[in-house]
Amino acid sequence: MLWVIREVISGEILVARALLSSSQEDLAVLLREAKEMLPAEVAVSGIISDGQLSIRKAVVAVFADLPHQLCHFQYLREAAKPIYEADRHAKKELKKRIRGIRAIERSLEEESGEEAQTVHEYCLAVRSSLTDDGHPPLSASGLKLHDRLTQISASIDRVAEKRGFPSSLNACNDF
Repeated sequence: MLWVIREVISGEILVARALLSSSQEDLAVLLREAKEMLPAEVAVSGIISDGQLSIRKAVVAVFADLPHQLCHFQYLREAAKPIYEADRHAKKELKKRIRGIRAIERSLEEESGEEAQTVHEYCLAVRSSLTDDGHPPLSASGLKLHDRLTQISASIDRVAEKRGFPSSLNACNDF
C-alpha cells in the first residue's frame, strides 16, 4: 500500500513509500521521517488523516501535542450514512413499482407503428433512469430516480392531454 505524507498548504509531498503493513509502528516511522525532513522554521500545526485506528495511534505517538482531525470527506461520509440509507431504500421501493416495464416491452414486440415506437421509447427512458446511480453521498440516486420517473410520467400526461391516451401507455403511467 502506498502511503503519502504531504504538506497541505503547498501540496508538497514529504514522504511517499509503499509499506507491506499499515501497523502503528510502521506508520509512526513514516511520520517521524516526515517530521525530521521539515526545516526548523516550519512548524507543524495539526494533522489531518482518515480515521484508521493505526494512523490515529501513530499520530499520537509522533505528534502527541498537536491537534488531529479526520479529513472532511470522512466526516461527511459518516454524517451522510442515514440519508444514504434512506435514499437507497426509496430507490429500491421505486424500482419495485416499475418492475412491469419488461411486460410492456414484450407486449410491443409484435406491434409496429408510431404508438408502439412511442411506448417503446418511454420504456427505454424508464430503463435508462434505473441505471444512473450517482455517487453517494453527494448524489442521491433515489431522489434522482424519483425526479426522472416524475418527468416521464408528466410527459405521458402531456401526450394524453394532446392526443388522447394510447391504450398501451395505461400500464406505464402507474408509477
